[in-house]
Amino acid sequence: METTKFNEIELSSQILRAVEEMGFEEMSPIQAKAIPAILSGKDVVGQAQTGTGKTAAFGIPLLQLIDTKERAVQALVLCPTRELAIQVAEEFRQLAMFMHGIKILPVYGGQEISKQIRSLKGGVQIIIGTPGRVMDHMRRKTIRLDHMKMVVLDEADEMLNMGFREDIETILKGVPQERQTILFSATMPGPILEIARTYQKNAEMIRVVKKELTVPKIEQYYYEVSPKNKEEVLSRLLDMYNPKLSLVFCNTKRQVDELTSSLQGRGYFAEGLHGDMKQQQRDRVMNSFRNGKTEILVATDVAARGIDVDDVEAVFNYDVPQDDEYYVHRIGRTGRAGREGRAFTLVVGKEVFKLRDIQRYCKTKIKVQPIPSINDVTAVKADKILDKIQNIIKEEDLSKMINLIDERINEEGYTALDIAAAFLKMSMGDEGKESDEKSLADFGDTGAEAGMVRLFVNLGKKQNVRPGDILGAIAGETGMPGKLIGSIDMYDKYTFVEVPREYASDVIQVMKMAKIKGKSINIEPANKK
Repeated sequence: METTKFNEIELSSQILRAVEEMGFEEMSPIQAKAIPAILSGKDVVGQAQTGTGKTAAFGIPLLQLIDTKERAVQALVLCPTRELAIQVAEEFRQLAMFMHGIKILPVYGGQEISKQIRSLKGGVQIIIGTPGRVMDHMRRKTIRLDHMKMVVLDEADEMLNMGFREDIETILKGVPQERQTILFSATMPGPILEIARTYQKNAEMIRVVKKELTVPKIEQYYYEVSPKNKEEVLSRLLDMYNPKLSLVFCNTKRQVDELTSSLQGRGYFAEGLHGDMKQQQRDRVMNSFRNGKTEILVATDVAARGIDVDDVEAVFNYDVPQDDEYYVHRIGRTGRAGREGRAFTLVVGKEVFKLRDIQRYCKTKIKVQPIPSINDVTAVKADKILDKIQNIIKEEDLSKMINLIDERINEEGYTALDIAAAFLKMSMGDEGKESDEKSLADFGDTGAEAGMVRLFVNLGKKQNVRPGDILGAIAGETGMPGKLIGSIDMYDKYTFVEVPREYASDVIQVMKMAKIKGKSINIEPANKK
């Protein structure tokens, strides 16, 4: 498929810089067709579903046409719901992050109109709103549209389904005739085409209808995580499932670099792959991945094209993909040639709604899973080793080994169970049972109540931290119910907090990566008073 990069069309340096910062490497099909058409001044009818990058398809040329010195409303985007208006406004702000003097305002019902009027008086160039609230402002004359250059109807079919046709027509009649009108819709029913014929001039029709994609038979799971916790959860999943080769997908080049560096720092054999790398570097990384020297490849969607490695056992979506189709392309890289495959997606906050769209589009089931604790990781590792032992018992002649162990049992007075447990611990390494035991025994006496461990935190009253901040951070980051946290003793420069002994290792490990009120923290077992 032929691709177009953003720097191949004439865009302002500020917009190109923002696109680069957002991590977009090339245009999606709708962007490649719509952006040049809109920039040329044509009216456009675009048929595209959510998840195709359509907001940037009209947002980029719209921002390019705005005169930042002019404080009047120059563009209006109509959306069916307040949620979409907020989402579109947020994407516009990101695209305009390096443009000075630009003001974008979402207006929708449910928010105090007086607040919106105050913002409008400050001078706004782009309004993104729902039809009802935009009409309300037009009636009050708090929005003046006589300097309007462009009107965009986003998800027009949805607006019609919600009964906004009259409102849309009233708004379109109330804006200057010398304007550009852009209409985006997932479907093209008669009423949409009628609006296009009535209110557009020689509109160019652009269709990008997604292909029907089937998801291969792969076990698919997702985990709801906090942004600060993502790295820790990924590490636990890598430890727990221990895939021979795995692919980790990020949405931006910067995230690939940061995550690769962090994984290497944690001792994983990880390498990054993205569009800014020279061909020689890319070849080196790919060869290292193919021959198994690199076990984890962290990549952007574009850089991962052409990766054809049969032994990938797991795919991790560190970031939820921006396009539904990308999800299918990503997870299709595991479970090849009849092998089993697993796909894991880390979801932050409202991204869970995006994941539901992906499930609907791909007609697949992605199951929610609890975040694995350190104890879970240890148990899975032990199971894997015990499974291997079971095969050895069935298939190997162990008579010599049995005689050696018999001798040791008779000499030292150990049981066969003692020796088996010691072998298991040795096979699991230092991070095996030892970390599990640490949560129960190795803390010694920290001066806590029975069954609890007292932890020292290097923040106190002088950093404007309150007991609720400590409790909220520990509960939020670790997923431990707040009611299990014991006494919190706060002093000027430090705090003591008690947590159940079985959670202590977990809390220490997760909170090392966390921040409280924007401040990095040090947390460790307390010394006895």
